[in-house]
Amino acid sequence: MQGQTRPIQPGENAPAFTLPAANREGTVSLANLRGRSFLIAFFRGLHCPFCRRQVGQLGGLQPALRAAGVETVAVINTPLERARMYFGHRPTPALLLCDENCTTHRAFGVPHAEFLAENSREQPVWPYRASRAQFEAARINPTGELPEALHPMAANPVLNAKDGFVLSEADHAIFANHPTQLVGHFLIDADGIVRWVQIEARDGPNSLSIFPNAVEMLAAADSIRH
Repeated sequence: MQGQTRPIQPGENAPAFTLPAANREGTVSLANLRGRSFLIAFFRGLHCPFCRRQVGQLGGLQPALRAAGVETVAVINTPLERARMYFGHRPTPALLLCDENCTTHRAFGVPHAEFLAENSREQPVWPYRASRAQFEAARINPTGELPEALHPMAANPVLNAKDGFVLSEADHAIFANHPTQLVGHFLIDADGIVRWVQIEARDGPNSLSIFPNAVEMLAAADSIRH
């Protein structure tokens, strides 16, 4: 079971971290970012087409967020060199950090599902203790791009093929090691205090890959100025 039983909540201190940057040199830490507000989002690896789309949305939103006094940070569950190769062809103004072990995802309490054994009598509590039946019944089409609502594991290859995205060996390894990692967005103020949190699929697997939209993120950014 996970060491962090719940996500970091508004009003709590953001945990310290230091991660390598994919689109600048060196590393970036919480201490580097202190003194300015920032939106930090923790994603799955590049194998996830919905995560790639959200990183692109964050990049497009970066000028508006910066105008609101908020920097934009995306933490991607992928090795540094793989991220540099991919985003070298698809640059984004958002600051890109890499965490191939999901260390910071865990520190911020972003959940990853663990499945109960087939004969377990333990009560499922999504997403921490999930039943395989609950997950297998999920159907999603969050961006409206799929021909119909599909199981999450069936949706990924359809969109990857649509994008012409071919998983690398590193992508396959990340997917094998972190197949049920969820996504989390946190708004941190200039003092390092969490002010706003959004966790993917809080109400069940049918909400997988539904992320905050531009209006929600801008409203959260605006709220910390008042």
